Amino acid sequence: MPRLAIIVVSFNSAAEIRACLGALPAAAAHTPYDVTVVDNASADGTAALVRRDCPGVRVIDAGSNLGFARANNLGIRATNSDLVLLLNPDTVPEPGAIDALVGVLDAQPRVAVAGPRIVDRDGRAELSFGVMINPLAELRQKVLTRGHDRRWPLVSTQVERWTRQPSFPDWVSGACLLIRRGSLERAGLLDERYFLYTEDVDLCAAVRGQGGVVRFSPEAQVVHARGASRATVPGAAEEAYRRSQLAFYRKHHPGWAPLLAAYLKLRGRFPDTSKQHR
Repeated sequence: MPRLAIIVVSFNSAAEIRACLGALPAAAAHTPYDVTVVDNASADGTAALVRRDCPGVRVIDAGSNLGFARANNLGIRATNSDLVLLLNPDTVPEPGAIDALVGVLDAQPRVAVAGPRIVDRDGRAELSFGVMINPLAELRQKVLTRGHDRRWPLVSTQVERWTRQPSFPDWVSGACLLIRRGSLERAGLLDERYFLYTEDVDLCAAVRGQGGVVRFSPEAQVVHARGASRATVPGAAEEAYRRSQLAFYRKHHPGWAPLLAAYLKLRGRFPDTSKQHR
């Protein structure tokens, strides 16, 4: 039985997913694994492409766009390995990257979640980990991310330094997140209130609440195209982010939630919350 289940949720990912799946044999050369692609009703033939070109990969048709959390849960429930890797279709794990993440969990029993160093196609690091979301933390993350994107020397130097050192943050990115199945099940899987965004932070918070440790592990490196499929529907992605943000604050910071809602209404960015998953 495979030790690792790799779950890839796709949505209009035909242009990226072949490279992602093709990188897995070298990335997990020493870890028995299987791959499940959950397709969120792609309109670009993603599911057919995977079935045609990757015959060893299980494809689950979600039937509609279930969102990231719910679709991942569908894939998780269809597998039974000891370890689960959530992996975006627009990522390309480098050779040995997945083996390195598994090695971190093997060597450190208290570590329940591990995430790699994530870089863009030019090799520039993403700030793919951080402290628990709150208003100050969000502002800090936004300033650092924008500063790094705009190549502000002091910010970029610091981000590069941080992303080359192992650390124990509150969360790591769900673009590539390895987790022990036991920890995942005790957390209740991913919270399906989050259609897209913040579900990784919420999951890591649940794991830490059980006494588990989250580790940022630069021993592993993954190239990320940064939301290539979401770029096809930028308005919908922004709407999904705001719904998830509100759901996160209502769950974790209920005192701040009304202030966030008022701010979004003032800026004309308040989302249609009737679309929020319950």
